[in-house]
Amino acid sequence: MRVLVLGGRGFIGRHVVAALRQRGHDVQIGGRRADATAPVPVRALALHRLLQPADWRAALAEVDAVVNCVGILRERWAQTYARVHCQGPAALAAACAERGLRLVHVSALGLGAPARSRFIRSKRAGEQALRAAHPDAVIVRPSLLDGEGGFGARWIRRVAQWPVQLLPGSARGQIAALQVSELGEVIAALVAAPGPGCPREVELGGPDALPMSELLLRLRAPGRGAPLQIALPAWLARIGSHVCDLLHFSPFSFGHLELMGRANVPATNAAAQWLGRPPAPVGGCAAARGLAGPALERAA
Repeated sequence: MRVLVLGGRGFIGRHVVAALRQRGHDVQIGGRRADATAPVPVRALALHRLLQPADWRAALAEVDAVVNCVGILRERWAQTYARVHCQGPAALAAACAERGLRLVHVSALGLGAPARSRFIRSKRAGEQALRAAHPDAVIVRPSLLDGEGGFGARWIRRVAQWPVQLLPGSARGQIAALQVSELGEVIAALVAAPGPGCPREVELGGPDALPMSELLLRLRAPGRGAPLQIALPAWLARIGSHVCDLLHFSPFSFGHLELMGRANVPATNAAAQWLGRPPAPVGGCAAARGLAGPALERAA
């Protein structure tokens, strides 16, 4: 198949491209800037600028399927939540529906509950707009992702090595962290799945559901002692999240603060079904290294 991967140079997109190519598909990448010299050619297809179905027709003329991996944590100039998470995907979906193309859209778990975060609300609105434009599109909702090269994954692994770890006291939600390479494999399988056998919504996670405090222990390097984990009061954690959003510092954001307080676990985990095997755990076994679970010390 000829597959266009939007955001194919990003954290998720790179693994989707690799998995598709391993299956023998002809892959093109869509990004903000064209690059004909890249190992996989990149076409200039900026999602935040292509806001009408007609804007996509030429780009979709010679492809069989599209995977949308584009998303932003914070707004920057013309790359707004409304454009990147809602208007662009809706226009893409309408154009795919016109041509009868398979569309796989990468979203996230934890969007259903009421939220104050504009990031979360825009992701949820984007799902609704995409579904209205292309009822047969496949929406993939992974839990937290781990793997090399990811901005968030790199930060979480860094924090896991600190002797003192500051965590929001509200971060009690369970997380079923998933290897990003396995997400790529699942998406490649969904692209090629026959229409009648392909679900419209797929929720994915790893084999273990843990709060953030225990996930950090799993990711801690062997030989390091147990860290001191301090729970920040809600008001202080919220101020910290807004400061990080303002300064574009670290992946910690107000949206993530809200997500950490709710379950980030699939209602039905489809990972094993589409991988053909159980998903791999993230990190090592903390209990086996003698790090099992110091209770969070609450900050004054």
